[in-house]
Amino acid sequence: MGRLGTLTALYVTQYLGIGFITVGLTAILRDGGTSLDTLALLQVVGLIWPVKFLWAPVLDRYGSRHRGHYRSWLLVLQAALVLTLLALLPFSRPADQLGPVIAICAAFVFFSATQDIAADAVAVRLLATSDRGTGNGIQVAASYLGNLLGGGACVLVYDRFGWAAAVGLLAALTSVGLLVVWRFREPERTDRVVRIGVAYRALVSVFGQPGCRWWTFGVVPLVYVGAGMAYALVTPALVDAGWSLGRIGVVTGVVTSIPAIAAGLVAGLGIGRFGRAGVLVAGGVALALSTVALLPLLNGRAPLGGTVVALCFFLAAYTIANVVLYTVNMDYSRPGSGGTDFTVLSSFGLVCSFVAASLGLAAAARWGYPAVALASLALVAAGVVVGVAHQRRFPPPGPASRPAPAAADLLVR
Repeated sequence: MGRLGTLTALYVTQYLGIGFITVGLTAILRDGGTSLDTLALLQVVGLIWPVKFLWAPVLDRYGSRHRGHYRSWLLVLQAALVLTLLALLPFSRPADQLGPVIAICAAFVFFSATQDIAADAVAVRLLATSDRGTGNGIQVAASYLGNLLGGGACVLVYDRFGWAAAVGLLAALTSVGLLVVWRFREPERTDRVVRIGVAYRALVSVFGQPGCRWWTFGVVPLVYVGAGMAYALVTPALVDAGWSLGRIGVVTGVVTSIPAIAAGLVAGLGIGRFGRAGVLVAGGVALALSTVALLPLLNGRAPLGGTVVALCFFLAAYTIANVVLYTVNMDYSRPGSGGTDFTVLSSFGLVCSFVAASLGLAAAARWGYPAVALASLALVAAGVVVGVAHQRRFPPPGPASRPAPAAADLLVR
């Protein structure tokens, strides 16, 4: 299996369980009578994901020379993902045994987040500048595919065949990643971080690269907060328009994922052909048009056909922008500290998304859905303008001008 195939398997399998926990298990528990307050507690375990930068330097510092630095981590973590899912098998009535179920889910999210650190580090080391768009398109598309399978297919299996069949399918699909890692041969690492304290300095030194602060604290918040504010309005607007929870779940969790998967792959290929700035502009224009298309919904009118089309268009546009943001984050990730660099940069984007959801809903309560949508348009447009200016001044490094594996004081050779 080639590099992109290996990364695809790693990214899909890490999101299978996440999709099941956040979508599938939530539906199963609700069907079993679990209160919304308790379901909110289940969603809290997802907060493990954006703080994974706290232990990312450990993976950059320690690793086996014999089995491959990051491969040695992936072997353990992929096995842990499978075993954690299998640990759910005895709880055939999860609504009656919430304590251990939530504890197991928290463990899974921790292992999944840590696997993501190692997978991102492998991607940073394997992908050339020209391949990063494709690699990150695969990563974003894989997240939707994992959610589609884990949150959609496994729920259908549960409905027809029961808990054991659904969890067994989930574990079997996740085990594919373990087989891929077993066959993977990681290139020998010739640079190593000296000490764990030095590895943790990469959390700060990554921002010392030319243009990194401009990108991270300028472009990323504008795009993520703008798009995230609009996206946060979708579910409450659908509820206000009279849609059932079942229809909302199918449309937002399954139907819209399919064009998003395609958009992620197309955007990744487009970056190789048109560049980061070109695809960012395309994503920004698509976000603007799709947000306008959502205005009937945000004004209380939600006919099925037109609303589904608008939602598919919006999520596809959001995916395109997301692929560009991830790709530039990878441009700023140094091979010697790739796990830490990419994790801290992407974690900041996740924080922005959480903030955006809160801001969007709070603002909508005061000024209404349409006003927030228009504000989101302005923020995304500003993000695109600033992002294009950034790319003109700080273009991605070519093979000859690629940054050193890490800051000189971080590594020994």
